[in-house]
Amino acid sequence: MIKKYLIERRSWIFLFLFIQVLILFVAYLDRALPLMPFFYIIFLSMLVFSIFLIFRYHKETKFYKSLAEWENNLDLTNIAHPESPFEKMIERSIVKQTEWLKREASQNFLILEQEKDDLLAWIHEVKTPLTAMHLMIDRVDDERMKAQLTHEWLRIHLLLDNQLHQKRIPFMENDLYIEKTDLKALLFKEIKTLQSWCMQKGIGFDVDLEAPTVLTDAKWLSFIIRQLLTNAVKYSESSDIIIKSFQKDGQTVLEVKDYGRGIDPKDLPRIFEKGFTSTTAHHDNAATGMGLYLTKRIAKALLIHIDVHSDLGRGTNFTLTFPKRNEFNHIAGM
Repeated sequence: MIKKYLIERRSWIFLFLFIQVLILFVAYLDRALPLMPFFYIIFLSMLVFSIFLIFRYHKETKFYKSLAEWENNLDLTNIAHPESPFEKMIERSIVKQTEWLKREASQNFLILEQEKDDLLAWIHEVKTPLTAMHLMIDRVDDERMKAQLTHEWLRIHLLLDNQLHQKRIPFMENDLYIEKTDLKALLFKEIKTLQSWCMQKGIGFDVDLEAPTVLTDAKWLSFIIRQLLTNAVKYSESSDIIIKSFQKDGQTVLEVKDYGRGIDPKDLPRIFEKGFTSTTAHHDNAATGMGLYLTKRIAKALLIHIDVHSDLGRGTNFTLTFPKRNEFNHIAGM
């Protein structure tokens, strides 16, 4: 700030120095005037000017320091009170702009809330005919046609489910309910939803749950497992998907392993990024790049650690490590 202040006042400083040099120059030209008194006067002037500059620095930079340290969070209480007319002009401008931004932010928030509510209402409305459609598909006699229709129905169902949870994630802290969750019931419910797709692709499940229960939010965990199972089925052909749970160092671990196409090593660090699909399968237009991104965000809120290992062409293994019981105090306080 000192350097900036000196640069800001450099014209005044140069003017003062120029006047001192001018006085010495005049004294030098006029031989009748002794030089020593002028040196003494200039020395005192420099001393007074230096003291004055230090005093003005502390007085004039107080307001600007507060602006430099301002966090731009629309809170004006941390800004120092202006003293000079120019500082008051700046303050008035900032106050007007901040009030305008607050109004805009409030209006945008209301618009976003309305859009979110409208979208959630629309999703729930669409689910009604979607359920009726599923009942009608069950009455189709042609098994091949039935399998194709069920697959397309499932795609719509999963896309709507992703959209629903994507809109709910920013407010999920208000929707968490930590309870003892039966992993077997939760897993078999998700597997049943994917049953027709799995039969079409010749995929089976090998489930071994040494740790049958886990302490978490059942609804949000269902979404995580749904994404992992959907990816496993989507990228596998005629193979089993292995699901197992066990205890390790006082924590419950759930593994979902498939023997599908796997993930390219260069893609592995990016699979949880928003919108990332793949660098090796750009032809896969069905991928949105949102599933694993949402999974990671939900897992973080539930204090679940996700780890993934994959060999290209040999399969992928997702590991969910649930927090210890005493770590749920943080979630309970949300």
